[in-house]
Amino acid sequence: MLRTRTGKRTAAAAIKIAVDMVGEKLIKKDEAIMRVTGEQIEQLLHPIFDPAAKAAAIKEKRLLTKGLSASPGAATGMAVFDADTAAEKGNAGEAVILVRPETTPDDIHGMDAARGILTARGGMTSHAAVVARGMGKTCVAGAEDIKADEHAKRFTVGGTTVKEGEWMSIDGSTGEVFTGRIATKDAELSGEFGTFMKWVDDFRTIGVRANADIPRDAKKAREFGAEGIGLCRTEHMFFEESRLPSMVEMIMAKDLDGRKKALAKLLPFQRSDFKGLLKEMAPFPVTIRFLDPPLHEFLPKREELMVKIARLEAKGQGGSELAEAERTLARVQELHEFNPMLGLRGCRLGIMYPEITEMQARAVFEAACELAKEGVKTVPEIMIPLVGFIGEFRHQEAIVRRVAAEVMKERKTKVEYLVGTMIEVPRAAVTAAEIAKAAEFFSFGTNDLTQTTLGFSRDDAGKIIKNYVELGLFEKDPFVTIDQDGVGALVVQGITGGRTTRPKLKIGICGEHGGDPTTVKFCARVGMNYVSCSPFRVPVARHAAAQAALGGSSYTSK
Repeated sequence: MLRTRTGKRTAAAAIKIAVDMVGEKLIKKDEAIMRVTGEQIEQLLHPIFDPAAKAAAIKEKRLLTKGLSASPGAATGMAVFDADTAAEKGNAGEAVILVRPETTPDDIHGMDAARGILTARGGMTSHAAVVARGMGKTCVAGAEDIKADEHAKRFTVGGTTVKEGEWMSIDGSTGEVFTGRIATKDAELSGEFGTFMKWVDDFRTIGVRANADIPRDAKKAREFGAEGIGLCRTEHMFFEESRLPSMVEMIMAKDLDGRKKALAKLLPFQRSDFKGLLKEMAPFPVTIRFLDPPLHEFLPKREELMVKIARLEAKGQGGSELAEAERTLARVQELHEFNPMLGLRGCRLGIMYPEITEMQARAVFEAACELAKEGVKTVPEIMIPLVGFIGEFRHQEAIVRRVAAEVMKERKTKVEYLVGTMIEVPRAAVTAAEIAKAAEFFSFGTNDLTQTTLGFSRDDAGKIIKNYVELGLFEKDPFVTIDQDGVGALVVQGITGGRTTRPKLKIGICGEHGGDPTTVKFCARVGMNYVSCSPFRVPVARHAAAQAALGGSSYTSK
């Protein structure tokens, strides 16, 4: 034999061949599992471009640029440049691609309605990337060549300009951005896929949960085989149109009474959300992270307020609108931080404003008690974020346990629950033995743990890391595949320390690494109980967990 070449085949064909060969007794099930890659599993869950149509687009030189492959799949639609337009057109049935310099939490309604998201800035764990993966939306992030002008409603790459309403296409699996339409093909989940995934579950030894914030996402996660929710980001519940005004009212309140009145308006919304989430996932556990982001994210941007005030003054329009804008600007400036991701967020918010923790705890336990009376068994796991000192954890834990006791006494019902923490700063990993004296579970938030360990901003480092990979300084993007020698060493130290104090400590991972096959295998080797990832990555994680079980269980640093 003089020459061999790997035969090209689709992901669906790879699964079918593996299943057929087992059926014909040519290979065993374990070999079939090892022959399929995580990338092939992922391809099966998302639409792709028709290969011939994509080849034609490349030949016609319609490929504009390439960014980060932030969320897989292919999407084609009309370019829009703000979330409101995306929501209006998308909900009316039109195909749109939301193009932004970068997305923020208040873009969530537009992201939900769009077929895909394209950002000029941001990395693999930026807001756009994380939210898109959770929604199962196609996303290309950090396309640095793009100059997006949201006011003029257009973007340019080199000498090409794409205006609002013009068609474009993005490939979230490759990071490619095209002008015009490219035909797509829907995902194909054949009968062989179900058979194959059953074999996967027979071999894997580590659990797989999903990161989900709303019942719809929880339902999708269960369809893909999730065994619980490893991360519910409660802040996403506050950005809906009916809730945001009350959240803003709470932030703008001048005193404790004002904050409590606003929080009382948010309580029914949170209770309803938690009830839906717990019911959809029952009887599996649901890990609920209390409010994490800085408060300024819920308010208008400082620059936008300054422009609004200047325009009102230029037009001679004073009155209540100007006064309110000035008051909001004063509060935004008061909350301003040079590095908000290391500022007033996470457990620090609950310590400064314990009434927020009280409201969220009451919402969780009222929801759980209501379900218990309906005969639905739930297991809420309250997760305190950004803890670095045991004192921080104990402060927040005391509030949670007090409110839980009050609600159960009021409702004359008992529910099982845990209080644990998110290990996402190096000090928490180093002092894990101390923190485990109080925390009943650990969940490694590896997005922030990577950021704080490496000193790279998860939102801004995309272009730096791209160059590092090209230069061979990084083998892979550390925000995609965990840095085993650095961040991974802290994870191992955290697991060892935590279980020294509490031998049966439940430990998982809920950062975006939880859906990366290489990282899943690492998590299995170091003794985690579960990994948690975006709903559409659950089958990928299940498959990787099976490969980890087949490949051995010992952990050895590089």
